[in-house]
Amino acid sequence: MLSWANRFGICCFLDNHQYSSSYQSYECIAAVGVHKKFLPQDDLFSSLSSFIQNHHDWLFGHFNYEIKNRLEAGLESTHPDATEFPECFFFIPEILLTIENDQLTIGILTGSASEIYQQILQEQIQEKVLLPIQFSPRIKKEKYVEAVNKLIQHIHLGDCYVINYCQEFFAYAAIDPLSVYRSLTNISPTPFSAYYRLHDKYLLCASPERFLKKQGNKIISQPIKGTAPREHDNAEMDEKNKRQLHTDLKERSENVMVVDLVRNDMSKVCKSGTVIVDELFGMYRFPTVHQMISTVTGILKEEVGIAEIIQALFPMGSMTGAPKKRVMELIEQYEYSKRGIYSGTIGYITPEKNMDFNVVIRSLVYNQNTDYLSYHVGSAITAYCQAEKEYEECMLKGETMRRVLTKTATN
Repeated sequence: MLSWANRFGICCFLDNHQYSSSYQSYECIAAVGVHKKFLPQDDLFSSLSSFIQNHHDWLFGHFNYEIKNRLEAGLESTHPDATEFPECFFFIPEILLTIENDQLTIGILTGSASEIYQQILQEQIQEKVLLPIQFSPRIKKEKYVEAVNKLIQHIHLGDCYVINYCQEFFAYAAIDPLSVYRSLTNISPTPFSAYYRLHDKYLLCASPERFLKKQGNKIISQPIKGTAPREHDNAEMDEKNKRQLHTDLKERSENVMVVDLVRNDMSKVCKSGTVIVDELFGMYRFPTVHQMISTVTGILKEEVGIAEIIQALFPMGSMTGAPKKRVMELIEQYEYSKRGIYSGTIGYITPEKNMDFNVVIRSLVYNQNTDYLSYHVGSAITAYCQAEKEYEECMLKGETMRRVLTKTATN
């Protein structure tokens, strides 16, 4: 199905790899082709709100991290962004494919669903060799350590409490995006994976994190803060890593600060007294890492639209820090490239005005026009941090991307 969808210049393929959850949406969903599209205008959120209200259709698309500049006065982004994804894009698909309970449903505006089904069955999957690629850091390790130590000073001075600091690794190389995505999700199948193509720009995403889900008048956010490596060859050590993560005071403090930030953001659009923490410090296993995940929910005020919800909660607290505006200023000051679609979000809005969006992390971004390939990794900086350990956490988070492309592999 994915291979068939990739024939089209624009497609969005979302796969939860059969992870079960209390807030599970579709097992797999693919939006293919463009019936209508929305591109950012001067008044982004007002025009998006009108577009959503005027179209009772499925919408798929993304928000770049850089739309923060439209949310807070005085914010800017002057660093380079060689991936060149638009800051926002949404489209109504011509064809919608969903898998739920082992049943494929094909929705189509024109043409024959049975013909599409036969095309998918007959699609030939090309197995391609992935040649080794060496990534270069946007900043050297010593510069990273220097920046983290300066950010710790900002925390001691009271400028902020926690800040998510990221770095980019990049290469110039021609790749087959579909083969790379398959390899990426073979190594690390995650519940918010995405293959997203906008003509010559590709997002290959193996995200474990949900940004925001809306179901009726309820919204759900599940921020991740806290990461530990998996030990598949040593069950005792693997369990020890999990226990240490769960009891680590630094990791717990990061998690609870982000939870408080999410609660504060939700309170802007939710009824008083309805914002609650359903789960704090939840421990979840993924193929390459253990993650500490909390779940925050709230009941929306009457007449609050999707655009207003995004305005209130974006960018997500797990990728910024607190207080949000000040840390976004520090991110611009100390990072060396635009985040672009990384630490943004991709997802969908249903005809009933429900939605589900991920956090774009653990992702490769590819510009086929220039052969620019990159990934970002980051970690939360607090007063308890040691710069060397934060660098090690970044390397752990980037391990999957490096494994896919730093050695020869086949799918």
